[in-house]
Amino acid sequence: MNTKYENMPEAEGNIVYVRRVAMDSLPDEVREQAPGLDSLYAVHGIDGERLALVKDRQMAFFLARQNDLSPVSVH
Repeated sequence: MNTKYENMPEAEGNIVYVRRVAMDSLPDEVREQAPGLDSLYAVHGIDGERLALVKDRQMAFFLARQNDLSPVSVH
């Protein structure tokens, strides 16, 4: 089967992974910048490099799409 679909990621390099990160696993300097939160959401490149930390999952997906990346949830 060789069916083309619109709006699909063109290459694996466009994929980023979004995952929840517990605050207690982050450095003190990051925790100080996000008081009152239990967790943040990390956006990671396919090589595992953390590209961003944001307040919530929706923002992580929005950020990725604004940068022409295809976000995928990681559990």
